[in-house]
Amino acid sequence: MTATATPGPRRPGIFRRVVMWWGGRPLAQLAVILLLVALLVLLAANVAATMNRIGIVPGFDFLWRSTSFEIGESSISFTASDPYIRAILVGLINTLKISLFGCVLATVLGVAVGVAGLSGNLLLASLVRCYVELIRNTPLLLQLFFWISLAKAFPAPRQAAAILGSVYLTNRGVYLPVVSIDGGSVFVVLIIAAYAAMLLALAGMRRLNARTAGIASLLALVTAVTLFQVQGATLVFDVPALSGFNIRGGYNLTPEFAALLTGLVVKFSAAIAEIVRAGIQSVNRGQWEAARALGLHGGQIMRLIVLPQALRVITPMTTSSYLDLTKDSSLAVAIGYPDLVSIVNTTANTTGQSLEALMILIGTYLGINLFVSALMNQYNKRVALKGTTR
Repeated sequence: MTATATPGPRRPGIFRRVVMWWGGRPLAQLAVILLLVALLVLLAANVAATMNRIGIVPGFDFLWRSTSFEIGESSISFTASDPYIRAILVGLINTLKISLFGCVLATVLGVAVGVAGLSGNLLLASLVRCYVELIRNTPLLLQLFFWISLAKAFPAPRQAAAILGSVYLTNRGVYLPVVSIDGGSVFVVLIIAAYAAMLLALAGMRRLNARTAGIASLLALVTAVTLFQVQGATLVFDVPALSGFNIRGGYNLTPEFAALLTGLVVKFSAAIAEIVRAGIQSVNRGQWEAARALGLHGGQIMRLIVLPQALRVITPMTTSSYLDLTKDSSLAVAIGYPDLVSIVNTTANTTGQSLEALMILIGTYLGINLFVSALMNQYNKRVALKGTTR
């Protein structure tokens, strides 16, 4: 018996590959694309003609002109003579600050509330359920109006009582004790500490040997402490205290910042609590029984057995909550906090460069959210089941 070899199917040529990539009805798709391009060209021409008619030169040269307005709250020095690009930087820092603190505090509170909602205590579980349902079903803007009204209703500094002897709630803001650094250059120390944190993060993502990262981080921290002592710097515990008609010392959270932070934390802690509850309940009950059979108590079971497995469910949805929190921080404009949206709006009104300001705003928020998504996706890969993709 003789066997004859038959040729296999021929590979598609370049034209066939283009057709397969393009999909069905190529002429219709091409017509739609050309129509969209024509509309965009027409829109751009109309915008350019309108800007030319009212005497506005398109471009981003306005970023280097003086602002002629002040900003109520800034983490860096700013005056009315500074350029618009510095004003936008101030708004960006304010947005990043409120987003970072909001994500951290909402996560801590959300995890605590989510775990408490699964408690066997009927009263505690009922209170948690009422909290979650009330917060999730109330608009965030309405909650921000409530918190800013409450912040403005606090007593004046002279009438404010000290909570725990060091925390003041006043109509001028919230005063908190803080650890400050007296003397020495902190910049080098912060760089070394950030380097150590980066090494530990790389080790956590398994891109660097854990032992090597640990040794390098320890050496970096020892170097930072040594430089700190050589420079003669000391740590000072600064406690706010009433002095005259105002409170001196400590760290002051303005009413707008405190109201915005409280509103975001409360709103998204309720969402994260539901995510945590669903993640914990997704863990098979057999895991609990096996852990109890090994003699672990409830706290150990939750920390060592349940939460590590629940993170595979919690992390993707928590990423969405972080992105929503960052975007919803733009509602700060409604209560007077000078975030990125507020300053860009002021820039557009004073310069007339509305289109350019809008492009800056869109690009900045897009960059922030893509960065947050990339970080959370890296963490999600670490906690995901091996051999699976999300």
